[in-house]
Amino acid sequence: METSNEITPDAAATSNQTHPTFREALWVWCRVAMLSFGGPAGQIAVMHRILVEEKHWVSENRFLHAMNYCMLLPGPEAQQLATYIGWLLHRTIGGLVAGLLFVLPGFVSILALSVLYAGYHDLTLVEGVFYGLKPAVVAVVIEAVFRIGRKSLKNRVMVAIAGIAFVAIFFFQVPFPLIVLTAGIVGYFGGKFRPDTFVVIKGHAAKNEGTGQQHAIADDHVASVRPSLKRTAGVLLIWLPIWLLPIAGLVAFTGADSVYSQESFFFSKAAVVTFGGAYSVLAYIAQEAVSTHHWLKPGEMLDGLGMAETTPGPLIQVVQFVGFMGAYRHAGPLHPMLAGVIGSVVTTWVTFAPCFLWIFLGAPYIESLRGRNTLNAALSTVTAAVVGVVLNLSIWFSLHSIFSTVTELHAFGARLLVPEWATVDGAALLIAAAAFTAMFRFKVGMIPTLAACTFIGLVCFLIRQG
Repeated sequence: METSNEITPDAAATSNQTHPTFREALWVWCRVAMLSFGGPAGQIAVMHRILVEEKHWVSENRFLHAMNYCMLLPGPEAQQLATYIGWLLHRTIGGLVAGLLFVLPGFVSILALSVLYAGYHDLTLVEGVFYGLKPAVVAVVIEAVFRIGRKSLKNRVMVAIAGIAFVAIFFFQVPFPLIVLTAGIVGYFGGKFRPDTFVVIKGHAAKNEGTGQQHAIADDHVASVRPSLKRTAGVLLIWLPIWLLPIAGLVAFTGADSVYSQESFFFSKAAVVTFGGAYSVLAYIAQEAVSTHHWLKPGEMLDGLGMAETTPGPLIQVVQFVGFMGAYRHAGPLHPMLAGVIGSVVTTWVTFAPCFLWIFLGAPYIESLRGRNTLNAALSTVTAAVVGVVLNLSIWFSLHSIFSTVTELHAFGARLLVPEWATVDGAALLIAAAAFTAMFRFKVGMIPTLAACTFIGLVCFLIRQG
């Protein structure tokens, strides 16, 4: 553990003089984990309030620099930000504890809900809960479209990129990774030739440097760790096997075609392309899990998203539900519940192991990455494309939660989703409209909205069954 006794005038007023012990940090990370509701924006706000404003363990500038870096990475930015700051305070063990604790409450919660869902989904009470939750989640996803759009669609070029991404994935089913890669390349070169147009999401560093921000404990640590080829090689030699050896073991013992191996392949790939947050990759996961692998039925992706929205932890934890249901339905010789638990663990492992690799490998390079217009331009363009992808997701979810039957029409290489209007669920439509009104018109929080809609849906379902 490293400590710093240097005290600047600003630090004397606002920062503790003693480096926090590992025990102190452990309890703080437990607190952060239990308060990590509300998606990445809410989770980052919780960390900022506790770590910057309350504890003064991290300065405003360092927190924002770290957040910028995590936004550039694939994966859940809030979980990776916690891992980074944990590493900043207590090196590798600090990063591991912060990152694992951030995931643990959500993992336990969704595992319990998945068991309940798979084993008792035919019970009226369980069905009623998800009947109300499903259409309410539609409003949450639509809100995400507006939230991401306000941040990224600052000019006509970005709007056009979002539109092209939507058409590509909704009508032509272009793979999400290809959309992200193309947008990143376009943004990178756009930043070189037209930075005024393509640098929409600007780094926070420039506007906070030199404003007299307090010196904080963690700032001393970053200067003590220098990037080097030796260190980089060491991190790769440790974390690539941690990520990939379990996959090799699954292939060796269960075969490459087993559901466990297929889940490890698929979610490892998803972990590498989840730029722009969880919503950006959900359409890709839903499409593959439902249409290609048959792990889920169309409406069940909304049920899993509802679980992830209402439990602590990263929203991307919804993949655990997908992994559970996929293994549960393709259990082979194992008991379905045991297979589901194994699927949950496998999916969670390959989703989050890369997150630790990105942080431990790249954190020392943050200073060299910070402030580069080409990287900010690439991030801006990817985020604009994500708006189109999430719009596709919101339409897909809306159709499958409000209509009982949705058919696909194919012509000239394009696909069109067409609902059968006679199968519209009036109650689900009203619940979705109520959730939308509550969140957009009256600014009701996500958790109260989902809770109220779940209760209303349960009552409607019980009346219908009665």
